Amino acid sequence: MSWQERIAIDSEILTGKPVIKGTRLAVEFILELLAQGWSEADIMRNYPGITIEDIRACFSYASAALQAEKVYPLKA
Repeated sequence: MSWQERIAIDSEILTGKPVIKGTRLAVEFILELLAQGWSEADIMRNYPGITIEDIRACFSYASAALQAEKVYPLKA
């Protein structure tokens, strides 16, 4: 499964932030819940339309975004 199957980026939804397809739940929101200590089960219980595959797709999207990030040294 690739993240593209479960994550949508549409300028008409949340100003183009990546979201779980069919929802208005942003990838960053799901990752923030996990960072706050929520479990996958907590997320799925509170947001019944979300699956474990959706949560894994959020991780895959974040990983791909970070891999594509370019870092340049600061000039003195």
